[in-house]
Amino acid sequence: MRFLAALGAGRPDSLFFAGDLGQRIFQQPFSWKALGVEIRGRSRTLRLNYRTSHQIRATADRLLGPEVTDVDGNKEDRRGTISVFNGPEPAVRVADTPQAEREEVARWLSARMGEGVKPHEAAVFVRSDAQLPRARAAVAEAGLAYRELDEKVETTSGCVSISTMHLAKGLEFRSVVVMACDDEVLPLKERIEAVTDDSDLQEVYDTERHLLYDACTRARDHLLVTAVAPASEFMDDLGL
Repeated sequence: MRFLAALGAGRPDSLFFAGDLGQRIFQQPFSWKALGVEIRGRSRTLRLNYRTSHQIRATADRLLGPEVTDVDGNKEDRRGTISVFNGPEPAVRVADTPQAEREEVARWLSARMGEGVKPHEAAVFVRSDAQLPRARAAVAEAGLAYRELDEKVETTSGCVSISTMHLAKGLEFRSVVVMACDDEVLPLKERIEAVTDDSDLQEVYDTERHLLYDACTRARDHLLVTAVAPASEFMDDLGL
């Protein structure tokens, strides 16, 4: 950032940045101003969403407040955003057992394939590596091949993509399942227990919430969010 700011020094409007505060999924925020980039009073919010259906966007937006603020005090007003196309309502399911969740996800994936979605146009995301076996089992039960994404995030034709939520950032699929949104999984229990300061605790909750938001908004047309009871408190915020 300092390098880019130096390149534009002394010239008006020499830099252009685009981003979404709602997709800030890493714990430590940064200050634009401290890095030599002053954007206060020079930014505006883009209101048209071309990538995600109205129904999915509206559902995911319930995870965030009407405004998102960064450390410099810049506010992003999320109200008034519209999507350019419609789609089916997202589904939220809380199962009694891991087996019931696996069967629900398998049925949902099979139904999407029956509607013409190709395997590589679908993905299953979980919070961390510990939940990946649940995703593998669900895709396998649907009789579908899968590929676990790595840092290269390359999809494979004929395979459903499986990944943690962090690797989901920047991707897009027609159909997405966000699995294992259980209590103590989201927000992650280990992160909560490691906090020693109240302000840090709020930051952990915020980034965990944004992580779920980011995973849900990888879906273009179809979204399923599942958990095994007791479910994450974030599931109530989805409002379904």
